[in-house]
Amino acid sequence: MSARHYLWPTGLASSPQAEGAAIRLAGGLVYASRFAVITRQGGQVTACEHFSAPELLTADLPDAVQTQLADLQRSHASLQLGARTIRLDQPQVMGILNVTPDSFSDGGQFLDDPEVARAHAAAMLEAGAAIVDIGGESTRPGAAAVWEGDELKRVIPAVEFCAGMGAAISVDTRRPAVMEAALNAGAHLVNDVSALRHDPRSLGLVASRGAPVVLMHAPGEGEDLHSGATYAQVALDVFDWLAAARDRAVGAGIARERIVLDPGIGFGKSVADNLTLLNALPLFHALGQPLMLGVSRKRMIGALSHEAPAHQRLGGSVALAMKGMDAGVQLLRVHDVAETVQARNVWRGLRDAALTDFSLLPPN
Repeated sequence: MSARHYLWPTGLASSPQAEGAAIRLAGGLVYASRFAVITRQGGQVTACEHFSAPELLTADLPDAVQTQLADLQRSHASLQLGARTIRLDQPQVMGILNVTPDSFSDGGQFLDDPEVARAHAAAMLEAGAAIVDIGGESTRPGAAAVWEGDELKRVIPAVEFCAGMGAAISVDTRRPAVMEAALNAGAHLVNDVSALRHDPRSLGLVASRGAPVVLMHAPGEGEDLHSGATYAQVALDVFDWLAAARDRAVGAGIARERIVLDPGIGFGKSVADNLTLLNALPLFHALGQPLMLGVSRKRMIGALSHEAPAHQRLGGSVALAMKGMDAGVQLLRVHDVAETVQARNVWRGLRDAALTDFSLLPPN
């Protein structure tokens, strides 16, 4: 079995001058000054070399690492979602609108009363959500499968009233019929937690419509996306899986610049796995795609917080959103939009200051 190589930014900086020399990640506001080049064979790490940014740029690296270095520095074009332009050189907030009876956090809250759902969507947009993500099926562990007809009845009215607000709309679904109907009703982006694996028709549909798509890692297949998880090194295994998902989508005719990748926090992963992935987020820039992080109110926050229930996980959700910002993640999928946008704005102010304030830097 041939060796596989990975380029992992291990030392992050808030500005290129803070560490003397640093490489900008994904055209955003995050920089890396230290890197690890990891070699793995047969699922096991066999070597790990460490480089400063200048050393990395002049080193004799394997071809795969050279490709990842170029991908890691790739600036991503904005997503054009209807009339809205979503810039990917800074973190953007995607607000969650669940029109389901059984989602783990807000199931049923916005299902039975369209006016309540409409008001919630409007509030998220007013608070600064760049995108509204509409889902009609719970994908929490143990959730029952949803009949396609029921999912359509839940999702399409929500898409229509969000389209009437001029929102950029994502549809969170695994079913091509729901994808197509939602796109026809005014949605712009497909967010598929199965990475277009649930139905073989999904790849061709997304390709033919030219829609941007989020491909998320989940170990399971069929109805249970949480089953069958076995990892040698979870960060590297998820990296390889997402690389294959990206390549499968490109092979089906989906333009690479329309693909966003999501490591799938909480899907078939233990708390330890999730923490490892969150600490490894900079690694995934080497896939050369924009990244999405969905960890809002998830169970791992409760597990680290005396089993706090979902509605009491705001602090942990914002902390993890900021972890994503520090790692250069472009899209943050959250329930608590106003609080996350405020945290993002403060984070952005700190980053801007770090680029311009030289008063604390020692003289040469």
